[in-house]
Amino acid sequence: MHWLTLEVFDGGTAAAGWLRAWHDRLVETAVTAGVRFWDEHEHRWGVVCEFVFDEESRRDGFRDSPAVRAALDAAPDPVNGVLVYPHRGGGSGSRQPRRPRPLRGGGTAALPPPDAEAGPVRPDPARTGCTAIGGPLSW
Repeated sequence: MHWLTLEVFDGGTAAAGWLRAWHDRLVETAVTAGVRFWDEHEHRWGVVCEFVFDEESRRDGFRDSPAVRAALDAAPDPVNGVLVYPHRGGGSGSRQPRRPRPLRGGGTAALPPPDAEAGPVRPDPARTGCTAIGGPLSW
């Protein structure tokens, strides 16, 4: 499966309006090129159009077609507001929010200070099985 993703960001006009104007032409061109699946997603920052082809040559032919070039040239911000890449993108089709990032420090708490009156903690060689040459280890 060979994906092609077109991301169009809002510019002087909304990218959703751009998609409404070019949707039929893009889908017609994709079907002619042999698309197997297509989908579009609207986001608060713009739109994402995803197309899936069986062969890389068909995907590249669609990408280089005059209709796709004209659509991208007509984007609200054709210089800084268009991304085209050969894999799935945008929100990856997910309608669920991302999981929260791990807490800084892994959510751990500081250890309490050692008890000064308790003295050092020494392992019991009988329980751990640790021995040295000539007898138990001394820590």
